[in-house]
Amino acid sequence: MSKIIGSSLKNIPWQDKPKGFNGPIWRHSENPIINRNPVNGVARIFNSAVVPYEGAFIGVFRGETINGRPHIYLGRSKDGLHWEFDEEKIKFFDEDGKPYQPLYAYDPRLVKVEDAYYIIWCGDFDGASIGLARTTDFKTFTRLENPFLPFNRNAVLFPRRINGKYVMLSRPSDNGHTQFGDIMLSQSPDLKYWGEHRLVMQKGGNGWWQSVKIGCGPAPIELDDGWLIFYHGVTGTCNGLVYSMSAAILDKDNPAKVLYRAGSFMLTPEEWYEERGFVPNVVFPCAALCDADTGRIAIYYGAADSYVAVAYTTLDETLNFIKEHNEVLPLDSTDGKI
Repeated sequence: MSKIIGSSLKNIPWQDKPKGFNGPIWRHSENPIINRNPVNGVARIFNSAVVPYEGAFIGVFRGETINGRPHIYLGRSKDGLHWEFDEEKIKFFDEDGKPYQPLYAYDPRLVKVEDAYYIIWCGDFDGASIGLARTTDFKTFTRLENPFLPFNRNAVLFPRRINGKYVMLSRPSDNGHTQFGDIMLSQSPDLKYWGEHRLVMQKGGNGWWQSVKIGCGPAPIELDDGWLIFYHGVTGTCNGLVYSMSAAILDKDNPAKVLYRAGSFMLTPEEWYEERGFVPNVVFPCAALCDADTGRIAIYYGAADSYVAVAYTTLDETLNFIKEHNEVLPLDSTDGKI
């Protein structure tokens, strides 16, 4: 069986699988872990990302301010479940040390690569596109060049270079609430110039849960024989869009190639905090903590664009589900050079 390549995380948030529960992912019993109006001036926090840091946890959070414009806020937690937030949004500077604040920023991911932490978000670059910043101490945040032209969303870096290059997943889109979208891969020698774009995964398949669009969630988790990704899939209904979550395994050396992909969702809106909110029927994963020793995985997800929730799984549970429900689409298994 596959193993996680990474560190021990003995203090990972965790609850055992409930007796009699048969699903591959189970929810934290005290969800949501972040409710409405979590800090002065912020109405809702959701679609946010966390990492282990100095024996505890730190995160970047999408905060919808009381004027409706989203920004990124810093939060800290001793246990990964109870959070304290800075009241001021993160202040970004350019590489010359001058203030360089995004007009807005939302749906951040947070990834450690080598000796630095990178925040990736969606912002305004003459339309929705990807912002990128680096920090080493969570005190100073340096914005880097915008990786891509508009329009793009749902970008996340791999946690290490592959074949000497930084690798990023994203979902090209349009300037509205896109009714299409596949997961793409791009590479860079220096985090400045991006190219060698590849198609990784397409929406669709026999199941309707990912028929409208898909997008990557947490940073890929390195395994000894591949990369595990959790991603969201969107379906259309007579009452609007529904966001669910599932997973896939990418090739270790060429992650543009999909080895296995679950054709069914692993988690879909069922609880009140997922079904009822500012945008109903949304499960939107953005971060995953994992313990290499036990294979435990804690997934942070936005619920109904109103709350942050946590769910649990294990590597074995996830791999068994993916392989049992495997459905790799024709272009998924290629190297993406179409």
